[in-house]
Amino acid sequence: MTDARAAATTADDHGMQPAPDKPQSTAPEALSWDSRSRRVVTIYVPLACFLFILLFPFYWMSVTAFKPNAELYDYKTFNPFWIGSPTLDHIYLLLFKTDYPRWLWTTMIVAFCSTILSLVASTLAAYAIQRLRFKGSQYVGLAIYLAYLVPPSILFIPLATMVFQLGLFDSPLALILTYPTFLIPFCTWLLIGYFKSIPFELEECALIDGATRVQILWRITLPLAVPGLISAGIFSFTLSWNEFIYALAFIQSTEKKTVPVAILTELVTGDVYQWGALMAGSLLGSIPVALFYSFFVDYYVSSLTGAVKE
Repeated sequence: MTDARAAATTADDHGMQPAPDKPQSTAPEALSWDSRSRRVVTIYVPLACFLFILLFPFYWMSVTAFKPNAELYDYKTFNPFWIGSPTLDHIYLLLFKTDYPRWLWTTMIVAFCSTILSLVASTLAAYAIQRLRFKGSQYVGLAIYLAYLVPPSILFIPLATMVFQLGLFDSPLALILTYPTFLIPFCTWLLIGYFKSIPFELEECALIDGATRVQILWRITLPLAVPGLISAGIFSFTLSWNEFIYALAFIQSTEKKTVPVAILTELVTGDVYQWGALMAGSLLGSIPVALFYSFFVDYYVSSLTGAVKE
């Protein structure tokens, strides 16, 4: 008590207020609890809802593909969200009693060829628009992107006329030549954005050294633009693999159909849906695309970052 009074007297003599005792504060704990609750509400709950909405269709597709018919049509006895007795009958029916392997092979060829064709054309177009600096190049790039926004249902009639006149009806070549009509515009726009992220000084140095535009594109620009090319390739391959309207209109023979069209037109007879085979076909058809994404996901993210950055 004597020391406290002396400290107070000394503070008064110097015109200072004595320091008040520090109360025990619970603000950090309240702040920590508030941050944790806010993180759960704003991050983890929306993320969990997003994952559930995104992954549940794949779970339902997998469960249906391995369920026997007795469990598929009797929800009162069997749990609709679980498999009691797994079976491979639907996959066996799909692989050995239908033309599914041939449908899968046709889809692979069409997607691969249309992707290569679109990448070649879009790379040349994007490089010309971004680097050659001709008058109106920006408007040309915008027009190419606006062409991507045209619905396929509008292009269906003129493309069908051209396919019939060229004698390509009921041929996979019809799909290979028509798919780039909606692949090239978006890939060109994507590569324009990525070419902007490549320093132009590298090409200027090559021009001073006597390199041609073709040599610069092949030896300098393309190696640096590999992530952008992979991103455009993933987009083209996925869109070609899942395309439905043109494949339904231009292909008539059963053995030449692609997977999205074939599993719907060949596995549905009248009003009878073979749900097990349908889900098995959808599951097997999504595996190549999933593998394609898993191998190049890092390049895909980096290319989108480079395209958006500019």
